[in-house]
Amino acid sequence: MEACQLPPPLCSGDSVWIMLPSGALRELASFEEGLGVLRSQGYTLHLSPHIQEQWGYLAGTDTQRRLALTTGLKGDYQGIFCGRGGYGSTRILEDWQWPPTPTKWLIGFSDVTALLWALASQGIASVHGPMITTLSQEPPWSQQRLFDCLAGRSLAPLTGNGWGQGQAQGILLPGNLTVATHLLGTPLFPDLQGVILALEDVGEAPYRLDRMLTQWRLSGVLQQVKGIALGQFSHCQAPEEIPSLTVPEVLRDRLGDLGIPIVADLPFGHDGPNAALPVGVPAQLDGDQGVLTISI
Repeated sequence: MEACQLPPPLCSGDSVWIMLPSGALRELASFEEGLGVLRSQGYTLHLSPHIQEQWGYLAGTDTQRRLALTTGLKGDYQGIFCGRGGYGSTRILEDWQWPPTPTKWLIGFSDVTALLWALASQGIASVHGPMITTLSQEPPWSQQRLFDCLAGRSLAPLTGNGWGQGQAQGILLPGNLTVATHLLGTPLFPDLQGVILALEDVGEAPYRLDRMLTQWRLSGVLQQVKGIALGQFSHCQAPEEIPSLTVPEVLRDRLGDLGIPIVADLPFGHDGPNAALPVGVPAQLDGDQGVLTISI
């Protein structure tokens, strides 16, 4: 993967589009609080008219959610913030063509991984970071990091637990393990050649993490990766009464023999600080010191 084009900096006074590409809105209070955080930055907010639509577990039909995304891309907005994750972004990418529009920031994580990776395949950078319903719960440093990223300012390195194997440089590709796994073998799966893969997940038992990572191993794509940054794997513990490997044991077993730098326990993902990570930009991973450094 080549480095992606950065959209223009997002500044106070800029217009941003708010949409739900995946699951229906359920956390109205946290949604309103997140909008308040965005307003505090001076952004002018425009909400999709479909923002409170619901079709089962989805935030409206595929047609409605495609229209919301298209409106955000084609409209006079400088950024697109996703309201929440859940499930459904891959559905709107079926038979999808990115419209020829000026580059602009797209912000989200979890299920939005599918959109972030599809956009990176088009050569456009985005941000794996807090969504509207999670933004107000982020610590101040994490909120500031998101806005620094969008404004094109430098980002502090992130520190975790290094597993050794020296240093690697590559293009950062952050995402949710489950969503990314379901892109394997589809036209939506990006080229991982020269990539530093950054993965997180939530609510997946250790055996499920094992199953997904084993699929990655069998697919052969991990041989293309320069390094792996691991975030939070929240609520992934097995029930106490069931014999199980722990999450760290699964990650070590399935990834530790790849011979590449790996850094675990980095502060991004669900149910904890979700440090903004730009998608498709150069980065360096130090497996000895346990540091992820990003260049924007």
